[in-house]
This record gives sequence, C-alpha cells and structure tokens, in this order.
Amino acid sequence: MRLRSLAVAGFAVIALVAAGCGSSSSGGGSSGSTSSAGSMTTAASTSAATVKTASTPLGTILVDAQGRTLYQWKGDTSASSACTGTCATEWPPLTTHGRPVAGSGVQTAMLGTSKRADGTLQVTYAGHPLYRFLDDSAAGDTNGQGSNGFGALWWVTAPDGAAITKTAGSGGGSADSSGGGSYGGY
Repeated sequence: MRLRSLAVAGFAVIALVAAGCGSSSSGGGSSGSTSSAGSMTTAASTSAATVKTASTPLGTILVDAQGRTLYQWKGDTSASSACTGTCATEWPPLTTHGRPVAGSGVQTAMLGTSKRADGTLQVTYAGHPLYRFLDDSAAGDTNGQGSNGFGALWWVTAPDGAAITKTAGSGGGSADSSGGGSYGGY
C-alpha cells in the first residue's frame, strides 16, 4: 500500500510539473519570444554598426547593414543629436558599440560617433548624426525624404556626407551639405 501511495504521489508530482511546464511554455512562449527578440536587439546593438551605400532613385545614399536608409536631420546643429524622446522613436538613431564599420562606398575617415543624452553612441558621418525612419519598412525605402518633422527637414545622406535634397518625384534638386538646394516643393 505504501508503495502504491508513493507511486500515486510520484505521478501527481510529474503531472503537476508537466502541467506547470505546459503552462509556462505556452504562457512563456510570449515572454520567451519577447526575450528572444530582446536578445536579437541586444545582439544587434552590442556590435559595431556598419554603414554602406546603396543605389536608389535619389542617387547613391548611405544605408545601414540591413540596407535601411540613413537620414540626417537639419535640426541637429552639431555632431550632437537634438532628436530625443518622440523624435528618436519615429527617427531611431543609428547606434553602435565601438567604432562604426565602413562598408562599400563609405569613407572610413568620415565615420564617427557622438554620445547621446541616454549614454549610447550614435553613428555620425561627416559630422552629421545618422537616423533611420520608422515608416521605412524595407531596405531601400526613402519614405522620410524631405519630411519636415520635429521642426526641421530630414534628408538622405550622400557618400560625400552631403544631404540629398531632391525627392524621387522631383526629378531635380541637388546635394548640399548646408541643407540648401532644391527642396522638391517642400
């Protein structure tokens, strides 16, 4: 009888453990997934950022390692970023751990970093802090080009560090590091 009680108790413990694992697994699937995504974000953010070039209808522009367009904001008046809070949510800064890496078409000497208010290092190019745009969902998207957001204009960046101030539909415009040139109607 005692052996039978131990066996029943053993099965009960196994059943509880299995049920706990099952609920942890299904409830933890969401949290495990978040953790996994967090790990990917952490892994991506714990390495040096790569900046390279890509050919677009706007010309040759700077992009990140995944081919996402990199912008400069005319609201930044120095290598230090003035885009924080909601601005940085809509226009995520390109951050790095260590010296950024120059990919194809990028001049190593023009790459640098600037310390953000939150302590992270933001990649700069020719003294301009670099950003991505939240509404660019695929490599090569330039949906932020010419946007007037947070009090200043956003432009894609040319390999010489200049802002490309034309829009895909304008057919004209110029690259101008001072932010001048044709605004394509903006």
